[in-house]
Amino acid sequence: MMKSTQKIRAGILGASGYTGAEAMRLLLRHPNTEICFLTADRKAGQPVHDVYPHLGGYGLPDMISVDTAPWDDVDVVFCGLPHGTTQEIIASLPKTLKVIDLSADFRIEDPATYEEWYGHEHFAPDLQSEAVYGLTEINRDEIGNARLVACPGCYPTAVLLALMPLTSAGLIDSNDLVIDAKSGTTGAGRGLKQITLFSEAGEGLSPYSIASHRHAPEIEQEIAKSLRVPAADIRVNFVPHLVPMSRGELITGHVRLSSGKSVDDLRAEYASVYGDEPFVRLLPKGAVPQTQMVRGSNNCVLNVFEDRIPGRATIIAAIDNLVKGSSGQAVQNMNVMFGLEETTALEQAPLFP
Repeated sequence: MMKSTQKIRAGILGASGYTGAEAMRLLLRHPNTEICFLTADRKAGQPVHDVYPHLGGYGLPDMISVDTAPWDDVDVVFCGLPHGTTQEIIASLPKTLKVIDLSADFRIEDPATYEEWYGHEHFAPDLQSEAVYGLTEINRDEIGNARLVACPGCYPTAVLLALMPLTSAGLIDSNDLVIDAKSGTTGAGRGLKQITLFSEAGEGLSPYSIASHRHAPEIEQEIAKSLRVPAADIRVNFVPHLVPMSRGELITGHVRLSSGKSVDDLRAEYASVYGDEPFVRLLPKGAVPQTQMVRGSNNCVLNVFEDRIPGRATIIAAIDNLVKGSSGQAVQNMNVMFGLEETTALEQAPLFP
């Protein structure tokens, strides 16, 4: 437990990306944290206001290259680097540092599965066994004792918050899970991609990575772990879609109820599991979750509806992909790791409109 007056010294790797910018925005309002360095190799030497004008004027340090980062000057590092670049860097860091990784490099526990889905070998398999999956509401105790936390992907955050209480309680069939997911364009990162160009993404809606999205094995892994079965025993039908908005994410789950169970049983389980959670809210019966309800916040709103097909239900959850689906959850995990109030710097209400 840290003293309330003690400052956590933080470094942010990949600070020029969207997750890095969101981490800066949130940590600027954190009373117990000081941002000591920001790395962005292609932007090295540039002041923050040149990279992100909305963050100018807050006294943030200039961007530097990762090979000049003063590791001894910080207590925790947020890693917002592209997938595949974090493993070797983290493996080289002092063991005294706490690390919160926002990439996918430590989410998949089995190195062979990681290689299959990410196209290259795992460069720090020994370190992988140390990583704790950073879904705060589910793994809070493990996160509190961790040195390395692998924050979930944005889609898995919403999907697992919606499904895991129900699969763990045996209320739905864990082998009949169909997920329709939609996210804003920031989920694809800040790099130039044809699919996220305004003229390509605007005024349209497009599915992508059909039956091949990397978040599917991550979802299956965590559901399998909670049920104590092999990951190969769980299969999730998962199709993501790109929506022409900057941020926000909504998932719709189509599930089969277990024998003798009802939608009211599902609502009761959500109320029991999330009743005291600060960031997960079960909406009143009949209220439909929308991305407008969570924009800019660390909240997740969810609800469950009876399907017209007997014995089935529809589950809907919404998050902000850059906050609860990324940097907000990372800050939430940092608070848990350092024994701080979990909601610190994350109390902001959603933005509307």
